Amino acid sequence: MKVHSFADDPAAWGSLPRWWLGREGDAPEAWRCLRVIACRERPGTLIAALEGVSDRDAAESLHGMLVGAPRGELPATENGEYYWDDLVGLAVMNAQGVPLGRVVGLIETAANTVLRVEGAEGGERLLPFVDAIVREVDVPGRRVLVDWEADW
Repeated sequence: MKVHSFADDPAAWGSLPRWWLGREGDAPEAWRCLRVIACRERPGTLIAALEGVSDRDAAESLHGMLVGAPRGELPATENGEYYWDDLVGLAVMNAQGVPLGRVVGLIETAANTVLRVEGAEGGERLLPFVDAIVREVDVPGRRVLVDWEADW
């Protein structure tokens, strides 16, 4: 079956032994766990064989489903790499110690990833997630230190 990947490293999904399939909004227990028999990457697509998906009808029944994995099944990140889920909820503070808000999401652009930071007053800032702006990410400490003025 063909799988359209939204991951920055689609090949990594092929190395996982199991995938969980479900729909947006499904409760975690509603997702089905299927063993990956084989997976190879094609431009913009993964071609996968999953246990229990043995014919075209079975594959078509999965159309529109999302592929995921519990956090514990994902590969460990390298130093300076983060899963987006690690960043959401972190407090953002500038170098002068002024709180700018919390990370509420991220946006992938052609140039770089962008942090969506919501201030306490409800306004939103979009900060490029690049070394020139993001000085430190402290996941255990639940904060991000940025070179960004409060009035920008």
